[in-house]
Amino acid sequence: MSFREVQVHEIREVLRLWVRGESERAVARLSLVDRKTAKRYMVAGAEVGVVVNGDEAQLTDEVIGRVCERVRPHRADGHGAGWETCKTHHDQLKTWLVDEGLTVVKAHQLLTRRGVEVPQRTLHRYALEELGVGRSARRRSTVPVADGEPGSELQVDFGKMGLIFDPETGRRRVVWAFIFTAVFSRHCFVWLSFNQTLETVIDGFEQAWSFFGGVFKVVIPDNMSTAVTTADNIDPRLNQAFVEYAQDRGFVIDPARVKTPTDKPRVERVVPFVRNNFFAGEQFIDLADAQRRAVIWCSTTAGMRVHGTHACRPVELFNLEEKPRLLLAPSARYDLPVYAKAKVHRDHHIECGRALYSIPGDLIGAQVDVRADSQLVRVYHRGVLIKIHPRQAPGGRVTDGEDLPSEKTAYAMRDLDHLRRLAAAEGPAIGVFADALLESPLPWTKMRQVYALLGLVKRWGAPTVDAACARALDAEAVNVPLIGRMIERATEHQATPTAPTARPTGRAPRFARDPGHFATQKPSSGKGNDALEVEGGVA
Repeated sequence: MSFREVQVHEIREVLRLWVRGESERAVARLSLVDRKTAKRYMVAGAEVGVVVNGDEAQLTDEVIGRVCERVRPHRADGHGAGWETCKTHHDQLKTWLVDEGLTVVKAHQLLTRRGVEVPQRTLHRYALEELGVGRSARRRSTVPVADGEPGSELQVDFGKMGLIFDPETGRRRVVWAFIFTAVFSRHCFVWLSFNQTLETVIDGFEQAWSFFGGVFKVVIPDNMSTAVTTADNIDPRLNQAFVEYAQDRGFVIDPARVKTPTDKPRVERVVPFVRNNFFAGEQFIDLADAQRRAVIWCSTTAGMRVHGTHACRPVELFNLEEKPRLLLAPSARYDLPVYAKAKVHRDHHIECGRALYSIPGDLIGAQVDVRADSQLVRVYHRGVLIKIHPRQAPGGRVTDGEDLPSEKTAYAMRDLDHLRRLAAAEGPAIGVFADALLESPLPWTKMRQVYALLGLVKRWGAPTVDAACARALDAEAVNVPLIGRMIERATEHQATPTAPTARPTGRAPRFARDPGHFATQKPSSGKGNDALEVEGGVA
């Protein structure tokens, strides 16, 4: 025999008719309940003080509750006979559900085979409360979160769709859907891509602002690495590039917590909807064709359906309530910068994008932070902006003379006028000599010779070098090594070479010899080897 629980409104109707003076039979007929049931409630009403032929105002909620407590069977532990049966077979249920991992449905079938009749719903509740198993055991209770003001929040998430042919690689590749869902109206936009890089994310946001016609005030993304560098429930670290993009477009980033899809439920429910309703079963030529059809699907199929939550068409509700409250849509494309760390080399330059940029101060060997967009390169050291350069193409170079040491600036910058002024300041002939050196189709190739000339000035003094330069210019000999040799030989102090002077005759030189000392002696033929003929005298 099945049991039908009498609802509260039916109990109220039985008591109302009874108070009005209807008979027991009439009360059961008019209230559409069994006569015995109606009698039980009328008896219980009399026990709690309900007066027949009295005012219906006495049938308050409190009185109705007291009547229900008296009529319905009292359960000391809140459970009925089915629960007691489950407790009797507790050990067997624990073995099936916990140890062997069977489902509750299967355990109910095994109990039925043994002749044990227990409602399946009761068995589900017993398994959940007493054994901690069942579908609901893996779920925590939750509460619905208010949607907020129109145009305030946009939830964002990635979802894997399927495969699309990529003509660039010649093969099919996995496609990801970057889904944007307006919290208030549930209007959505889908951006398809083959990857999840920062460039793809920025492009997706730019296309979303164009689709929605404005920028939402708050964006709630998933913990994607392009937006969140270090995920944390309380203090997440955001990607610098994405933060600067948010600052430029005017929205606030409020990332969802780690492994907490309930923080962005509006977009979580849209991901399988996009996969099953838009992508599944379709044939796309390429990614561009899929993206074109995705925009149409968002505006028609998804946008014009009657949503089950607010019973409105999302696109109509969005245009009416949200679009007028959005921030202005960007008029120009965002200039995505490049971020890097660079080392200051010995030449006081850093490399960024295969181009060189000078750095001020004595920072050789230090690490600096570089932000380079399409127009400017900004260099930071310990959070302080130290230099701004115009962006150069690969192979280019930008050097600010003020960034280099003063003694090296002229050479590094090829400042020929500075060299001429330095040489002229040492002497007129030195200045003219330096001008003569630099009169060349490639004057910077002669800069080292001018520096060598200034080095001679430091070594020998300006007057000596100026005199040597004057004599070399008269002879049209523009050669720096020649100036050095002239100074070393001191020829600039002698007009012409002079003949040596005669020694005085009063005293013989220290090593003088008599001329006969150098006479040649020949041996005589008749006196042997011991007799020598002396020519010109005796030895």
